[in-house]
Amino acid sequence: MTLRSPRTLRPARGARARVHLRYLDPDKRERRVAAAAAAEVCFEDALPARTFSSYAGQWHTPGKYWAASTDRVLGYESFLESKWMKLLDFDTDVAAFSAQPFLIEGEEGLWVHTPDLFVRRRDGSVLVVDVKYDARIDAPAVVQQARWTEELCARIGWDYAMVGEPASLRWATVSWLAGYRRPLRVGKSLADPLLQLARSPVAIGRLVSFQPVPELARSVVYHLMWHHKLVFDATRPLRDHTTVRTACSGGEA
Repeated sequence: MTLRSPRTLRPARGARARVHLRYLDPDKRERRVAAAAAAEVCFEDALPARTFSSYAGQWHTPGKYWAASTDRVLGYESFLESKWMKLLDFDTDVAAFSAQPFLIEGEEGLWVHTPDLFVRRRDGSVLVVDVKYDARIDAPAVVQQARWTEELCARIGWDYAMVGEPASLRWATVSWLAGYRRPLRVGKSLADPLLQLARSPVAIGRLVSFQPVPELARSVVYHLMWHHKLVFDATRPLRDHTTVRTACSGGEA
């Protein structure tokens, strides 16, 4: 069946005991695959299996996130989900990811679940992620759902994680650099000179001081850090004295 636009997929009535995954392919066609064959599907390209309503006073904060790693706009259900999208977008081990990638129909329709994120790593392996606020992560229903999903993922050959609030320091760093993830326009000509200057480790403050317009150079430095062209110690707070160095030469920023 061809759908005019992505929509929320509904569980099929009378689903058989075998677990199936239902999803929307990139052409907006509804598909259904047995769990045993799910590893063959590129769910990182799937459209959202469900959509989110937006209304005044709602507790969740749905929105859209542009992923720099795939040049794709993804919808999220909550601000916490958007945090994990940014973290995945920054992760060098991640090749691509999608949101609400499929609807799981399991055990005669008694178990229905849509995971939050599907992650394809650069080595081809898969991580399925559910995002829950810390206050709910230990709730019995959430724990049971996570156990069933983890068992299903293990049968398929995927990894699974239930995540809550990310580590505060890593989130502070990634969220700051995410503001500079978009392609360079003004300041693009500074990228190569800055990479040359950082061939030996140098503090951010000193690096930008070499340029006629330090604040413009600073935005380029942060862009290069987001894209891992300048490497740094992410386990320490990001400051002017943070040391950066060029990861590799060549290539366009």
